[in-house]
Amino acid sequence: MPTMTERSFLGLSATGFHRVAYTEWGTGPRTIVCVHGLTRNSRDFDVLAADLAETLKARVVCPDVVGRGRSDRLVNPDNYGYPQYMSDMAALIARLDVETVEWVGTSMGGLIGMLLAAQPNSPISRMVINDVGPFVPKAALQRIADYVGVEHAFEDLNKLESYLRATYAGFGKLTDAQWAHLAQHSARGLPDGRLGLAYDTGIARIFAQAPIGDVDLWPVWSMIRCPVLAIRGVDSDLLQPETARRMAEEGPKAKVVEIAETGHAPALMDPAQIAAIRDFLGA
Repeated sequence: MPTMTERSFLGLSATGFHRVAYTEWGTGPRTIVCVHGLTRNSRDFDVLAADLAETLKARVVCPDVVGRGRSDRLVNPDNYGYPQYMSDMAALIARLDVETVEWVGTSMGGLIGMLLAAQPNSPISRMVINDVGPFVPKAALQRIADYVGVEHAFEDLNKLESYLRATYAGFGKLTDAQWAHLAQHSARGLPDGRLGLAYDTGIARIFAQAPIGDVDLWPVWSMIRCPVLAIRGVDSDLLQPETARRMAEEGPKAKVVEIAETGHAPALMDPAQIAAIRDFLGA
């Protein structure tokens, strides 16, 4: 089993520097960056990262996007958004001192990857996007917006885990141990001894900056040149079947893999899901 180390670097926003934490697994001539969803954190990828580090002999790096996990919160929550996230990920790649990276992104992490891969001279050489695409329907965004900005206080870890099981049921059929792992790394201590969630509810500010509507990034998709694997939960409300079909036909012409009995978004803890990613990156 490869060992995990915890590291950090400084990103820069309009209000100053902030610390961005990341975990690093394994060593090798190739580097894989795994980026989580909107309210999640780097430890979602522990199982996947350990596998890829060992089987592909790779260095696997999993950041906590600013405002999540062990990373700092931004002084001004208006700065949470894709320009900041892209800037921080560019700084991470520079910190890693590599010319190219392979990218695995779940939901928000997939959108960050798409936006970076579409840039001229992008360092992303191959990309896996998990249950997101260049069209995101308004209804799915509204569902997410309804829970992201809510402050929670749980009496204990069991109650926090129950919340995760209900809110993230789309992750699929996880084991008790996997839910417990997610709960452990989704918790932060509150001053009164209770537990909150390990993200800044200020990340929801982006939903208040403009009326929620469909997001259309097809022009971005057309500019991506690297090979892409798109993973879709069969029951997902965010990556719709027609979007996945079009992703396979246009732009980088993604290979699409559908995961049964999951919604938004497959947790990438199941051996079959990990194998699909390993096979694509190892090809």
